[in-house]
Amino acid sequence: MADPETTPDPEPAPDAAAPPAPKRRAPRAKPKADADPKEPAAPTEESDSASKKSEDVTVPRRAKVDGTTRHLLALRRSQDDRRPIFGRQAANRYYRIGRDGAWRRPRGLQSKQRRHYGYRAKIVRVGYRSPAAVRGLVPSGFRPVIVRTRDDLEGINAEREAAVIARTVGTRRRLVLEEEAQKLGIRVLNPIVKAESEA
Repeated sequence: MADPETTPDPEPAPDAAAPPAPKRRAPRAKPKADADPKEPAAPTEESDSASKKSEDVTVPRRAKVDGTTRHLLALRRSQDDRRPIFGRQAANRYYRIGRDGAWRRPRGLQSKQRRHYGYRAKIVRVGYRSPAAVRGLVPSGFRPVIVRTRDDLEGINAEREAAVIARTVGTRRRLVLEEEAQKLGIRVLNPIVKAESEA
C-alpha cells in the first residue's frame, strides 16, 4: 500500500517539467480561439459605446429661463435674506409649541404679537411673499415634478422642469428611474447616486 502511494510523488515531478506546461497553456489559448468565433461580439461593444454615449447626455444644472425670470429669482434670494424668522407666540416658553416650527396666528385680545409690538416676533403677512412668477420654482429655476414611474419621466420638459422621485418609491426602482432620467437628460433634484461633478 505504501509503495503505490509513494509512486505518485515522483509523477508530479515530471508534470513540473516543460511538457505539461504547454498543456496548461493550451486551455488558456482555447478561450482566445473561442473569442475568435465571437467576433460578432464587436458590434455589441459598439452598441455598448453607443449606450454609453446615450448615457453621457448632458443634464442641465440650471433651467433655461428668460431674463425676467432670472431677475425675479435673484430678487427672491435677496428677499430671503431680509425676511425675518416668524416665531410662534410662546414658542420660547413651551417646548411642545416651538419644536416643529409650525406657524399659527395669534388670536388673543391682549396678545402683544397680534398688536405688532416691536419686541415681539414678526407676524406672517402677504407683503413678505416672493414674486408670483417664480413661486414654486427651485433656486436653479426648475419647476419640480413628482415622478413615480417611467411614464412620468417622459412627460417632463428637461429644459424647464426637474424630477423629484416620490418618497414612496423603493430604492431598487428609484435607481432605475435615476438611470432613465440620466439617459433622457432630465435633472433629478433628490438623487441617491450623486454625479461625480456634484460630489
